[in-house]
Amino acid sequence: MVTISLCMIVKDEEAVLGRCLDSVKGAVDEIIVVDTGSSDSTKKIAEVYTDKIFEFPWQDDFAAARNFSFSKASMDYCMWLDADDVIDPEQRERLLKWKVGADGSADAVMMRYVTAEDKEGKPVFSYYRERLLKRERGFRWEGRVHEAIAVWGKVEYLDAAVAHRKQKPGDSDRNLRIYEKMLEKGEEFGPREVFYFARELYYYKRYVEAVENFEKFLEFPRAFVENQVEACRMAAYCCYLLGEEGRALDFLLRGLSFRVPSGELCCDLGKHFIDRQQWEQAAFWYEAALHAPKRDKAGGFVLDECYGYLPCVQLSVCYYWLGDMEKAAAFHHEAGKWKPYGEEFLKNMIYFKGTSL
Repeated sequence: MVTISLCMIVKDEEAVLGRCLDSVKGAVDEIIVVDTGSSDSTKKIAEVYTDKIFEFPWQDDFAAARNFSFSKASMDYCMWLDADDVIDPEQRERLLKWKVGADGSADAVMMRYVTAEDKEGKPVFSYYRERLLKRERGFRWEGRVHEAIAVWGKVEYLDAAVAHRKQKPGDSDRNLRIYEKMLEKGEEFGPREVFYFARELYYYKRYVEAVENFEKFLEFPRAFVENQVEACRMAAYCCYLLGEEGRALDFLLRGLSFRVPSGELCCDLGKHFIDRQQWEQAAFWYEAALHAPKRDKAGGFVLDECYGYLPCVQLSVCYYWLGDMEKAAAFHHEAGKWKPYGEEFLKNMIYFKGTSL
């Protein structure tokens, strides 16, 4: 069995910190809470769970704060969580099972991070993150914003998930503000900084600048391939919003050059054609999405609906307009198997009432 230090950085998290720490009860051996300037009762709540509470002056640098939290750990593995993260009971049992059976040979353990769920609590948006790091290996966080650890050695994938469940809006300007301060100081951006800076610009509807930075990111020769595909998809979204439909399609097609097409990219291509009522082309890409490999361990963002429910819903629409009611009904019923409570599936039931397969 191995031991785990939970290392957290917090600020004004009185609404969620107790929920998070309750969710890991019994699964970790040490809790370290680093406060970066709370003005509420965050530290008092933390005192109920641990006496290892430290203060770290905020420096607009998430990596620095996380590295400080790791420096206070004393167990075999450092595990990180945000205050609005939760490990549900079933997932905690999976973590405990790994902990009891682990021999300590893994240098890094990846766990799925679910950052969006549907109304039934099923994952909608997820990706794998480095969640447990062997302390003696001295792993370091890098990046002022969207910080990460470049793992090496023996990497294991644990079949357990952490759910990110926000209860209040955060500082929505923070990430973009940090990036722009970095630029003002003349700090050089690497591929990861350019990619996430472009994403922030997209969220702020600064689409022209976002496209420019996605283009800049795509020029890096050794950028992370999953981010390259995502950059093409997001640059396309920007172009659609700018009314540049041809350029948007060019970006989506460019995304095909990096690796075997993902379900997400195929669905984007399908949407391009379905929005233009080009039903055959749309059906082709949604069929491709339905059969695309789900590379959830490749490190990229995963939209779970693109690997079942959404392609089936859209294929039902395509074949309806193509006049093939048998196929339309078949895909409608298949969509219901994936998500019987799906809004689109329920809405379409009027068209296929009484049909069965």
